[in-house]
Amino acid sequence: MKPFIRSDQYHFIKAQTQILINGHASANDIGVLNALKSLAKEKVLHLFVDVSEEQAQLLQPIVNIKNKEDAEVFLSQIKPYVIPFQEITEQTIKKLFPKVKKLKVPSLEHIDEREISYLGWNDQGSNKKYLVAPYHNRLIGLQGTFNIINQKGICALCNRHGEVGMFMSKTKGSGIDTFTTRGNYICQDSYTCNHNLTTLDKLHDFIERLQ
Repeated sequence: MKPFIRSDQYHFIKAQTQILINGHASANDIGVLNALKSLAKEKVLHLFVDVSEEQAQLLQPIVNIKNKEDAEVFLSQIKPYVIPFQEITEQTIKKLFPKVKKLKVPSLEHIDEREISYLGWNDQGSNKKYLVAPYHNRLIGLQGTFNIINQKGICALCNRHGEVGMFMSKTKGSGIDTFTTRGNYICQDSYTCNHNLTTLDKLHDFIERLQ
């Protein structure tokens, strides 16, 4: 069976396992627990269009999760079926940012390609943040100034509350040689942000606004 689970879907499933763990830790009513199991299974299967019988069988054991150990076993069984982030090299990244001289590319060796929906890193020296993400079957690169704020906020990408900064990027305006500055608050730590992503909707909205 080929990988069929996106990274954001994997993190959604992971969040559902935590809900089941919490439910078993706090509820003793069999009816409540059965409802939690049924809802978790329904939400997970609903992630996929035309889920096959083989795929459904792989995901079915989520209903058996009662504790952290059960969740770890289940997640380890489905992770090989997560679609990895497409193979990317330092040269590939540099081609996405042709106007950036002396681009500081992050180390790619230790990245778990099944854990990320986009690649993001901060260049503190230039006060900038870079994002690389697949969009409409191709990789796109976004760059912008990144100012860290001393308070927590909601990230425009993962919609979670945490340490954020203001990402601002110039986009072409309607007139010749005119530019518009657009941006929003996003997570300071892109690795954490990726783990919080349970849908690609807001990531794609962000990309569209800055294109």
